[in-house]
Amino acid sequence: MSEKVVVGLMSGTSLDGIDAALVNISESDNQKIRVKLIHFSTLPYSESMRERILELCDPNRARLEGISISNMLLGELFAKATNKVVAEAGLEMKDVDLISSHGQTIFHQPEGKPVEGYNLTSTLQIGDIAVIAERTGVMTVGDFRPRDMAVGGQGAPLVPYADNLLFRTKSHGRILANIGGIANITVLPPTDSDEQVLAFDTGPGNMLIDAFTTWATHGKQTYDKNGELAAKGKVDEKWLEELLAHDYYRLPAPKSTGRELFGLQYAKDLWNTKADLAPEDQIATITELTARTIADDCKRFVDSYKINEIFISGGGWYNQTLRRRLQEHLPPSIKLGSTDELGLPADAKEAIVFALLGYQCINKRPNNLPSATGASTPVIMGKIALA
Repeated sequence: MSEKVVVGLMSGTSLDGIDAALVNISESDNQKIRVKLIHFSTLPYSESMRERILELCDPNRARLEGISISNMLLGELFAKATNKVVAEAGLEMKDVDLISSHGQTIFHQPEGKPVEGYNLTSTLQIGDIAVIAERTGVMTVGDFRPRDMAVGGQGAPLVPYADNLLFRTKSHGRILANIGGIANITVLPPTDSDEQVLAFDTGPGNMLIDAFTTWATHGKQTYDKNGELAAKGKVDEKWLEELLAHDYYRLPAPKSTGRELFGLQYAKDLWNTKADLAPEDQIATITELTARTIADDCKRFVDSYKINEIFISGGGWYNQTLRRRLQEHLPPSIKLGSTDELGLPADAKEAIVFALLGYQCINKRPNNLPSATGASTPVIMGKIALA
């Protein structure tokens, strides 16, 4: 049995901060991989840092100098998050074999655009891995998504690779849903099924809810804690149907999305359009949108994939109103639970997954899932900065 201690780093579309998962990855002679969480920690972003990243995600405000400086600054912060999780676990950096960082996405364009005779997709994650390797003295892997795009994939979602590797069962199918800023699902058929593993972004997760909450509370809250504001409101059914008519929800999988489609400008347009609606009703309707789009996509696979349980990770798990609405839209036979039940705490899952993706990279093993990303072939994703 070989073992490695790996730090996985993740900063997502919610921009809460940098999640750091310190994990033990063990492997038997038959390449059966086990992942065990040692410690999880979050380095919160300051409000000024959060605003800096939001500015970089806005093509009307982003500047080259800001992108370049923030790339190095985030490298420092990712290194700080690494040192924090290792110290809190009572270990030293010399005990860590590898760091694997997702980075911070500031642009993601999965649809091809004609440029100089090429049909190009593109994505950009910042948080320079050379800085992380230098500050920690540990080999660092990062910048995963471009390699998948180079073979025709959308560079997302990447978490389904780990879902498929770790959580498929023989007796029944499962869906693993992550509700971060954007919501995505991985649909796992039983291991003896002829069905293919599928995964895709269903649409907005917490992103619109967070924006509406911030405006409704005049900045006193940046997220709807426990779904309390949504619980006080009433869903505007007519507006909801208009929202559900968005073209993205009708696109076939594989598909991925982000701030470019469901970000701040989209949220502002919706907020201003319904200025006459009570803020709690706006938040209730936007929360219902997330619940409906996730549930509608999940229900498509219940019979053919023999689905009887859905496990949720990400901050959306803690929104009790969202969770309740999601359960009500699903068949009664479906059990709804947290990935904690699978040994992956809901907050830590994505950081744990990137630890695994980095581990596979240094072992020269393909670590994308073509049925999820649309890639033409499995590839080894990740670039390496040696210590």
